[in-house]
Amino acid sequence: MKVAPRNKILSKAEIKAKIERISHEIHEHCYKENELYLIGISGRGFDFTKRIATILREIADFKVQFSELILDKDKPLENQITIKEEFDLTNKSIILVDDVLNSGKTLAYAASYLLQKDPKMLQTAILVNREHHRYPVTANFVGLSLATTLQEHIQVELGKSDGVYLV
Repeated sequence: MKVAPRNKILSKAEIKAKIERISHEIHEHCYKENELYLIGISGRGFDFTKRIATILREIADFKVQFSELILDKDKPLENQITIKEEFDLTNKSIILVDDVLNSGKTLAYAASYLLQKDPKMLQTAILVNREHHRYPVTANFVGLSLATTLQEHIQVELGKSDGVYLV
């Protein structure tokens, strides 16, 4: 079986720089808040969320809470969407976080769920925006916008060896 070649588009150092920049942008945008909730989509979105939360807790005067939003990315209507650590999000400022924005489907369903909690503000942070949106979703805070073909895939690795690859 032939393995598709991987082209590295972001190194560990570049990912770190993007996360730091996004964290500072969020801080600049939300500096008047008393509290900010980062809700990361399960998997790499949540890993990305934890890294943003760590930086915000160092630089921000506001309280930073974070949790993981769990949903079936392929069939979001067939399984219940939940937040691992449930917060009262009524009238709160929320940043919804994921690693890659492809079609916008996952982000749209996650945002719809969070909007039912009646937040004061809901914005999005994405590490890589592929610009192939089929749903009316935008990213407010973006690490990298990348024009790709529909056949190409973005692979994000966060963990022992960070990297973003075009496959």
